[in-house]
Amino acid sequence: MGAFHAYDIRGIYNVDFDKEVAYKVGFFLPELLSADKVLVGRDARVSSPEIHEYLLKGLTAAGADVYDIGLSTTPMVYFGTANYGFKASVQITASHNPAEYNGLKVSRENALPVGLDTGLGQIKEWIESGRECVPAEVPGQVHHMDIKADYLAFLLKYKGDWSSLNIAMDVSNGMASLFVRDIFGDQPAYIYEEMDGSFPNHEPNPLNPKNVVDLQNLVAETKADIGVIFDGDADRVMFVDENSRFISPDLMIAVLGHYFLEERGEKGYIHQDIRSSKAVGEYLAPMGGVMNTWRVGRAYAALKLREIDGVYGGELAGHYYFRDFFYSDSGLLAAILIINVVAKMKAQGISLSQLIGRIEKYQNSGEINFRVEDKLGAMNAVRDYFMQSEQSTAYMDFDGYRVEFPDWWFNIRPSNTEPYLRFLCEATSKDLLDEKVAKVREIITTQFNGQ
Repeated sequence: MGAFHAYDIRGIYNVDFDKEVAYKVGFFLPELLSADKVLVGRDARVSSPEIHEYLLKGLTAAGADVYDIGLSTTPMVYFGTANYGFKASVQITASHNPAEYNGLKVSRENALPVGLDTGLGQIKEWIESGRECVPAEVPGQVHHMDIKADYLAFLLKYKGDWSSLNIAMDVSNGMASLFVRDIFGDQPAYIYEEMDGSFPNHEPNPLNPKNVVDLQNLVAETKADIGVIFDGDADRVMFVDENSRFISPDLMIAVLGHYFLEERGEKGYIHQDIRSSKAVGEYLAPMGGVMNTWRVGRAYAALKLREIDGVYGGELAGHYYFRDFFYSDSGLLAAILIINVVAKMKAQGISLSQLIGRIEKYQNSGEINFRVEDKLGAMNAVRDYFMQSEQSTAYMDFDGYRVEFPDWWFNIRPSNTEPYLRFLCEATSKDLLDEKVAKVREIITTQFNGQ
């Protein structure tokens, strides 16, 4: 049962969970969410058909009708859930994880996420306690439902004029392949466009630098203005500039301000996670954006954006959330909007690298992972050392710690999905950044045997 995590159910299939767990999740879900109809989609992973079969067996045995949309991106499931008024949905996917992984992303009405704290923990408890699955007197039925055209029509409403752009695109053999030609046409130079759940070319995780190398080479070869890369289920997207430099995804929150705040004239809250650069809020403030900082992960971000009625938001991991999209994330919608901005900037003689140069004001360490047993002890030691030796200007403690000082800040937090303590910091100079990172390494390795 090691597959139940903060945001979803995910792990190595037939190791962390199996078809029996899929059946039981399906059986208990209608009761959990008071749903007599459940929308179901799936990715193209090798194990997805079996999980799909047993999930549907569980759902129908519980008496719920299934509306099966077949192969889908995860955001398409969110769209279907909210647009058609379903009280529950499941996407079968392991998102960016390697091919041997799979999982279940569960949503409730309005495409609100169901995480460990909001329902998955209850299902886990029911399964572990051996609660019996007594079939309903009248089983549910399976209905096949095609929502691709409606979802595509929704996305195309946002498409601008890209005729001046050269675009390079890595589809990662993932689910974005369902739509890329319909949205972007033949204009981009594509790689790994074929849907293949074995991911033969690279893992579908654009945050790992080695998985972006082929796109960076393609940008150079084609002299592209922008490179775009999706993860496995197309809920995330990341970008490379015309010089083949990977752009930290949090900086694209600032780029989106040119569409929502500048072009559309909207004002209000913009969501970011606790790891986001200070530069984002500083760039958006003159446009009327007010930053709201919260915990990492869709299970928290989508709820928070709705709670504050934010205009849009984003995360360091490449998720972008939109009020226009039921406060949910969509890699394809984010890609469309970013490309719109890049096209308009090019018309003004401004390249993507120049635009990012206007935003990026600080030296950034990127996330540094430490394998350490006593995560809380290490976190507290790092926090206490700096807060006792310097005067902080801001302190947040809702997802690990974020502590800000006049010329630098850091976030230290335990991973929700991996056995790591994650550290990230930003500073006004490279020397100051290196000094702070070195001190943190010293504390964690010497006091806590961190690796």
